[in-house]
Amino acid sequence: MHRYRTHTCGALRQDDAGAEVRLSGWVHRVRDHGGLLFIDLRDHYGLTQIVVDPDSAAFATAETVRSEWCLRIDGKVKARSPETANPNLATGAIEVHASEIEVLSEAPELPVPVFGEPDYPEDTRLKYRFLDLRRETLHRNIMRRVAVVAKMRELMREQGFNEFQTPILTASSPEGARDFLVPSRIHPGTFYALPQAPQQFKQLIMMAGFDRYFQIAPCFRDEDPRADRLPGEFYQLDIEMSFVTQEDVLSTMEPVIRGIFEAFAEGKPVTAEFPRIRYADSIRWYGSDKPDLRNPIKMAEVTEHFAGSDFKVFARMIEADPNVQVWAIPAPGGGNRAFCDRMNSWAQSSGQPGLGYIFFREGEDGGAGPVAKNIGPERTAAIQSQLGLKTGDAVFFVAGQPKNFFDFAGSARTRVGQELGLIDENRFALAWIVDFPMFEWNDEDKKVDFSHNPFSMPQGGLEALESKDPLTIDAFQYDAVCNGFEIVSGAIRNHKAEIMKKAFGIAGYGEEVLEERFGGMLRALQFGAPPHGGMAAGLDRIVMLLCGAKNLREITMFPMNQQAEDLLMGAPSEATPKQLRELHIRTAPKA
Repeated sequence: MHRYRTHTCGALRQDDAGAEVRLSGWVHRVRDHGGLLFIDLRDHYGLTQIVVDPDSAAFATAETVRSEWCLRIDGKVKARSPETANPNLATGAIEVHASEIEVLSEAPELPVPVFGEPDYPEDTRLKYRFLDLRRETLHRNIMRRVAVVAKMRELMREQGFNEFQTPILTASSPEGARDFLVPSRIHPGTFYALPQAPQQFKQLIMMAGFDRYFQIAPCFRDEDPRADRLPGEFYQLDIEMSFVTQEDVLSTMEPVIRGIFEAFAEGKPVTAEFPRIRYADSIRWYGSDKPDLRNPIKMAEVTEHFAGSDFKVFARMIEADPNVQVWAIPAPGGGNRAFCDRMNSWAQSSGQPGLGYIFFREGEDGGAGPVAKNIGPERTAAIQSQLGLKTGDAVFFVAGQPKNFFDFAGSARTRVGQELGLIDENRFALAWIVDFPMFEWNDEDKKVDFSHNPFSMPQGGLEALESKDPLTIDAFQYDAVCNGFEIVSGAIRNHKAEIMKKAFGIAGYGEEVLEERFGGMLRALQFGAPPHGGMAAGLDRIVMLLCGAKNLREITMFPMNQQAEDLLMGAPSEATPKQLRELHIRTAPKA
């Protein structure tokens, strides 16, 4: 017999009744039923009920064991009676009657409970992550992540992609976040950077003639953490393809993304064909470039109905500034004053002056509320007709320059959907967002800057860069979104050196900067670079969605806390004087 086990704790079934077996695992819990002891023994594979009779030689040991002790148990498999069988457990048709118990290791009182799903301080859970990972839900989430990665690799190989690894120690790049720097011992005063993404390398792979690349790539960004982004590092399904248009990339990757969601959706519907939504339309309709399409509310511009009206707050804004617009946020089923007042209070608590509204109720012609009274029945009826509103519905309004309020409008749309129960929580709604702007205005530095990925191909190519207002140029850039999260970002790349020089010049980068920071890329573009494009899918966010988790820490093996600290391993930590001398570094005194 094997030293530790003949079976795992998830393997035994009714057909094994009568067999002498050996199991090893952790004590999930101990129950005393009138002198008869029951031990739920758990390992990676499942849980088996152990029965220890007072007459058994193992009983004296069984009386001493506690939660999370590690045991080896020998015993005989017996079928449970129909009334004691547990249909919710894979091994619920049997139990093992113990004849011998060996304590492999003991555990003191636990700092973090393992049984059940208690709400426990996050920092304590992270410090004792090895215990936290024994919890059923977290253990299951991690194994789902393993399965998702395996499925990604399977689907990518089916599409003809090859997996390549790119360097971890590299040069700094303008990906939009701070780099993690690694000092060089051999070259004093210089630093490597951990890659924010394998962007340049995967493009160079295409220029080297390898055609279809993918990688489950680690990426490193020194940025503030939030619920949908871990501090420090994250993983993405990174891809690149040669001789492709934007449509080729989307049509190749849509079955992969859909296939991953369908494989783990557990019966929840997944969008069959992803709609293509222009960035400008997504902002206008949903107030976001990552809309939650489970929410059926679609905003609309209604400026014309307020221009010259007696609702002076909006009318004067429209008259004073031609860029001012009024957007309407329909609220199906929200046609009562109490709900409208709640939304208005919410807006004020969000730092806004409020939300204008009209609601339509039974037994009243036209709309109700101060806005309806000020603009009159004709304009109110026109708004109702344009938005398809019915009795029992409401509509809210925001006004100003859209660039200043679209975020708030999107939040109001989400709030209305949540308050009125309009969001279908039991499906995965996916879409492509396309035609992102190539450039944007940087208010802080008072200059034109890249909006998204600096290596993207502008729509219209060199001619557009030379003849158009940069802020009107779209790029061949696209995202995939799901349930309000961006899960994929990609682009058709700029494969011509002269276009790259012009695009970077518009963003304020001279040729000398290009040579210094992107010399390898520039050289490659001058030696027959193929048209190419790709994308990166956020592995962590996809797994979070598929697990129904609210926080990336619930699907990551060893995450940091909100202060970017690894409480388990004690990182970051101070370097020793010897280490600093070897790296030619002197630290500044702490403030």
